[in-house]
This record gives sequence, C-alpha cells and structure tokens, in this order.
Amino acid sequence: QVQLVESGGGLVQPGGSLRLSCAASGIIFSIDVMGWYRQAPGKQRELVAEITRGGSTNYADSVKGRFTISRDNAKNTVYLQMNSLKPEDTAIYYCKAETWGRRAAYWGQGTQVSVSS
Repeated sequence: QVQLVESGGGLVQPGGSLRLSCAASGIIFSIDVMGWYRQAPGKQRELVAEITRGGSTNYADSVKGRFTISRDNAKNTVYLQMNSLKPEDTAIYYCKAETWGRRAAYWGQGTQVSVSS
C-alpha cells in the first residue's frame, strides 16, 4: 500500500502562485508515475501533470507554460508549482501515484485550490 498526503492548497488572487506538495509513504519502491489531477464542481477529474521516476513529464494543454511538476525521489515527494493562476484553475487537486506498468493507482485526499479576487 501507498499513502499520499497533499498540502499547499488555498485561496489566491488571479495571477498569483501556489505550490502543492504530495508526500508518499508505504511501499515506495513500487511507484513509477506520480501526478496531479483536479476536479472542478460539476466536471470530471482531469490530468494536470505527471512525472515518471526518471523525470519525464506530461502536462495538460491548459497548464503548459504556467505549471511545473517536479519530484524529489529521495524525499518521495512530488511538487506542483502553479504560476499565473486563473479562476478556471479552481478545483480540488488530487495527488496520484501509480506503480510500474500502471498496474495499481493510489490517490491522496485532495487539497482545495481557489482562485478568486
């Protein structure tokens, strides 16, 4: 089993920045991909960004150039630096960890990000 704990959400004005963190514990050696997803009210959960253990990244088009995902394998932690935030970025952000071959997935409890003036 893998446990994920997110932190760093909050309320920010448009154009502002936030940094999310997700710390993993448990059977860490089994994890390859870690990522961030988000779910806005009335919408489906969607991929924001993901990163492999080797450092390959993938971003949703809507966040390219504004968000940066990074990972510290020694600390078993993944980060999401969010800049130039927009009201449409408002959502609950979830951390996800997937094992090698994406055979299993684990989710964090979510952290609220609200962008409003």
